Amino acid sequence: MDTLYIGIDWSEAKHDICILNQAGAILKEFTITQTPKGQATFEEEVASFGLETAHCLVGLETSNNLVMDFLEPRPYTTYVIPPNQVASSRGRFSSSGRRNDRSDAHLLADMLRTDRVRFTPWQADGLTVNQMKTTLRLIDDLTQSITRFSNRLRAALLRAYPLALDFFNDLTTQIGLHFLIAYPTQTAAQQLPFADFAAFCSQHHYSHPDLIPTRYAQMQRTVAQPTPITSAAYQEQIPILATLLLSFVQQKRQAIRRVQELFAAHPDQEIFASLPGAGELLAPKLLVMFGDHRQRFPTPAAIQTLAGTCPITVQSGKKKHVYFRRACNHEYRHTAQQFAVTSVRQSAWAATYFHQAKARGLTENRAYRCLANRWLAVVWTLWQRRQLYDETYHLQQIRQHRRP
Repeated sequence: MDTLYIGIDWSEAKHDICILNQAGAILKEFTITQTPKGQATFEEEVASFGLETAHCLVGLETSNNLVMDFLEPRPYTTYVIPPNQVASSRGRFSSSGRRNDRSDAHLLADMLRTDRVRFTPWQADGLTVNQMKTTLRLIDDLTQSITRFSNRLRAALLRAYPLALDFFNDLTTQIGLHFLIAYPTQTAAQQLPFADFAAFCSQHHYSHPDLIPTRYAQMQRTVAQPTPITSAAYQEQIPILATLLLSFVQQKRQAIRRVQELFAAHPDQEIFASLPGAGELLAPKLLVMFGDHRQRFPTPAAIQTLAGTCPITVQSGKKKHVYFRRACNHEYRHTAQQFAVTSVRQSAWAATYFHQAKARGLTENRAYRCLANRWLAVVWTLWQRRQLYDETYHLQQIRQHRRP
């Protein structure tokens, strides 16, 4: 039975589409907009060839778009072709490197026709994984905002309210931010009566009520005073920054609680929760990295390559070079390497592997990346077998493999 190979070059405003037959001949090239009308046009053009939708293979470079949302509930067989592989294949039609959206759509369709065995049909993750993914990205964005606004608030306090930097060990505590909103100048803080300070601490549930007199005494000590002009200049800025920072801190805490709820509801939760050092955020991030469908990563190398932990080895004749893999999912790389860092503190074999890598002359960053590569192979095996991590069993397996 004939098969149609459909390449879609996606963009925000429009999509270029190329349809090939099994011989590689172009049957149709057209462009649609990101609208219901454009989607209807796509289905009409495909239906005009008289083939069942199941025999229409579609290739795109990314799964995170509305085109994939449109294709997913329909019986098209869809493939996500990595952008680096698309870029390395552009020479098959043009040796000059010339390209445009139409030629990219043609290339995607042709790669699907000639190299389909290299790709795995795309299956979207379930609702729980997608909710975790978006919430974890929100947490990362909130963390960056908290860092940025903490630095700005610290700079303002250093100039106009130095007492606060000694009084609050952490500018992201909610009670500290509430205090800066209520008392935005150094003078206002030092003129605060003890009874009012005690009432403020009680209202905001200060966790060490026995230390309230000590904290009040710290606030009353003599410190450098800004000029009245400086104090007035920052009087409005400090509560604004504190209010924004407080909002980010509160939203991040809510998002973390939501991730924990979603993580607990996933059937693979116990596998990733058993990993040493994964913690409340890295365990869900690792689960999201692997996803719901085990056939997506048929070998450990598939997830290692996507995360960029395995190097690229180029050998020709007597020359051999090993390169750092730059083309990868950078979010996955960061997750894998952060897990490697935390695992060293809680896993004996991970700590041993890391220190042996350092002893071989590897830099700290490269040693962690090598450890992350090993960890992904271990986690892949656990994930495929639906087993929990057992340090004792893992050490036994290592000793067995070392026997001559």
